[in-house]
This record gives sequence, C-alpha cells and structure tokens, in this order.
Amino acid sequence: MSDAKPGCVLIVDDHKTNRMKMAFGIKNLGHTVEMAENGRQALEILRAQAIDLVLLDIVMPEMDGFQVLETMKRDKVLRNIPVIVISAETEMEQVVKGIELGAEDYLPKSFDPVLFKARVEACLEKKRLRDNEQLYLRGLERELQIGQRIQRSFLPDSLPQPPGWEIAAHFQAAKEVAGDFYDAFWLSRQEKIGVVLGDVCGKGVGAALFMTLFRSLIRAVANLDDFIHTDLSAAAANSLEPEAVVVEKAVTLTNNYICHNHQQANMFSTLFFGLLDPMTGRMVYTNAGQEPPLILSSKGDIHRLDITNPVIGIIPGIKFNIREIWLHPGDTLLAYTDGITEAFNPEGQMFSEHRLEALLNKPIASAAALLELIAASVDTYMGSSNQSDDITMIAVRRLTDCN
Repeated sequence: MSDAKPGCVLIVDDHKTNRMKMAFGIKNLGHTVEMAENGRQALEILRAQAIDLVLLDIVMPEMDGFQVLETMKRDKVLRNIPVIVISAETEMEQVVKGIELGAEDYLPKSFDPVLFKARVEACLEKKRLRDNEQLYLRGLERELQIGQRIQRSFLPDSLPQPPGWEIAAHFQAAKEVAGDFYDAFWLSRQEKIGVVLGDVCGKGVGAALFMTLFRSLIRAVANLDDFIHTDLSAAAANSLEPEAVVVEKAVTLTNNYICHNHQQANMFSTLFFGLLDPMTGRMVYTNAGQEPPLILSSKGDIHRLDITNPVIGIIPGIKFNIREIWLHPGDTLLAYTDGITEAFNPEGQMFSEHRLEALLNKPIASAAALLELIAASVDTYMGSSNQSDDITMIAVRRLTDCN
C-alpha cells in the first residue's frame, strides 16, 4: 500500500473479468475504484467526479479507447488526467497510437503485479505533482493579480485638466505587473503641474516594485512644502528659478536615495520629469535617458526634446541638467516609452520611430484621441505577436491662451 494520499482510479473495460482483476489490484494499493463498461460511461464518470487516473482498454463497443483519449485531450478539464492504455502484448500498434494520442503509459493484459503497481503508482505520483504545480500556479496568479491592483493604485486615478489644456495617458502592461510608470499632479503650494514618465529596467515583479518606488519618490519630493520653501533661497544663489529647483532636487534626491539604499539591486530607471506652468505654457524639465519626447506644433512641425542626463539610480551625486520649453496654443507634448517604437510584428520588425512620426502628421482631435490612435496602430502592427514590453504614453496639449 502506498504511503501517499489515496487516489481514485477509473477502470474502463468491456470485460467484467478484466475490470475485477484491475479493481482488486488497485484496492490492494490503497486506492478507490470507479468502473465503466465503455467509453461513453467513462466520459460521464470523468465529468461527474474527480478522477486521478484512467486505466483504459482500447477495443470496446460504442466508443473505443482512442475516441475517449481524443475527447479527453480536447477538454480543458480532462486533458490533464493521466491515462494508461490496456492492450494485449500482440497489439503494440494500438499502444503506440494510444501514446501518440496522449496516454502516459501502457499495461499488458497479463497484469503482472509488480509492473502493474509500478506504473499505476508512477502515474498517480505524476498527477499529484501536476496538481500541486497547478495549485501553486493558481496561487501565484492570484498574488500577481493582487500585485497588479496594488500597482495600478500607484498610478493616478485622474489627471489634472487645467483650463485650456488636455492631459491624457495610456498604460498597457506587457505582463501582470509592469515596470513603466506615469504621473501628472498639481504641486501643493504652486499652481504648477508635474508631468512624469519612466521605465524601470527589466520586467516582472522586480521592475514593478521599483516602479512604485521611483514614482512615489518623485511625487513625494516634488510636493514637500517645506522642501520647496527651503530651496527658494538656494535657487537665487544658483541662478535657478524655483520651478527648476523643484525638478532638479526631485530627481537628485530620488537618484541618490536609490543609489545609496538599493545599489545591490542594480535597478535603474529612465525618467522624464517636467514642471508645467499652465498659465504661461512654460515647462522646465529634465530627461534622464528616456525616449526623447516629441513636440507637435500647431504648424505641423515635429521636434524632439534632448536627453539631458543619464538614467537615474546608478551614479550617486550626479548633477541633473534642467531645460525649458514653451508650449503654444495648438502644441502637444508626447512622451512615450520604448514599448511603442520597439513593438515587433510577426516578422520580427520593430514599429520604429519612423512609423510613429508618420502617424503624427495627421490633425489631432484631442490628447486622448492621439494616444488611442497610436495604441491602435501599434496593436495592429503587432498582430499575432506577443507584446514584449510595457506601452506607456502621456500627452499634454495646449488648447488656448489662459492669460
């Protein structure tokens, strides 16, 4: 008798004597038995209760063993139940066909006790291991779903919509959790809007954990009232305006924190962080290794913002350069991660910057419509290919003057 948890074995054979012989052997091994005279009865039992192993005769009336195997392998629930085909030693062609159809093993009708026990117990052990694996995977899937919900809670529920402006975002994770992040938020004591887009290196859970850290640090530091007031004097001393100080200090403190506290993790991130004054259209920004955002002018011109710094999280104490741009009525800023340009079609070709820019020559109805157009075009381009990287975009569009 096996020390493992007893299993339930279904014996399918149209000869009562064979059924009784096998049932006797199975019960001696400590397992429970169900019996069927033909394939139709067998499928009814399989669909009605939990079966761990099927001992299946090939030659039977109504529905033979091959038909039972084919039906089981097409069924999502039944396909993982192991099957041992029972056949005479002279019917090896039938055994081979049964194995080809998905049977785990075979037994000759001579029913040698040692061989019978070995093959039955081996198949039941495989079933136990497979069940444990499926249980683990379902648990992991639940954990990833929880992680996905938590991670999404770190992304904004809504984006600022100041008068005369549109701000829209698109986020499409390649897996359950993502390494990309975006944000747009009002600063607490200034009538300015922070615009953030980033991409943490790697994929999976590790990148997702650091995504929440990078995003939270940027927003938290930029919104520290005392911090902002303290550095206004430093701004004058360094010939920097308060907005530039906020951007510079936010990325500096985030970079240094990651370098000093998480250096062993070797996790870094690209980052675009801009601070927009919706009253004037002026934005001060830094671009730490992120895909250069595009400025779509009201005249139809397209130009890129430079990368101003290396990625954050690798070099402590680095000085981050700050630039400025002016968004005029009709202008749109489009920031995106490389999941757009590096999306692959079934032939292994990338979507590319050229295809992206070709989409932007058309008139823009709204910031949201622009992102929908790009996302739909990338999805069509990928076709049957799997999405290999996260796809994230944020668009800031100026409609009218607010002075």
